[in-house]
Amino acid sequence: QVQLVESGGGLVQAGGSLTLSCAASGTRFGANAMSWHRQAPGRQRELVAHIPTYDSPIVADSVKDRFTVSRDNAENTVYLHMTGLKCEDTAVYYCAAEDGLGYFVSWGQGTQVTVSS
Repeated sequence: QVQLVESGGGLVQAGGSLTLSCAASGTRFGANAMSWHRQAPGRQRELVAHIPTYDSPIVADSVKDRFTVSRDNAENTVYLHMTGLKCEDTAVYYCAAEDGLGYFVSWGQGTQVTVSS
């Protein structure tokens, strides 16, 4: 059973930065592609970034100039580095683990990011 725990969310002013962490357990972490998603109130959950096991990561067009994703397989952790935060980035951010076929096998509980103007 893969368990994911996000951390690092909080309240930040527009233009600020945050780094979210997602710690994984119960899996051979290096074999899982990982992704970050977010869900704002009243909106559908959307993909923010995807980091495969070996290929280059992908970041959504809406944030690609401001967000980057990285992973530390030795620490079983994936990170979302967010800079130039905007009010529209306010959402609950979730990480997810995928199996070898791209199916989501686990989600974290989410961490709230609130950007104030």
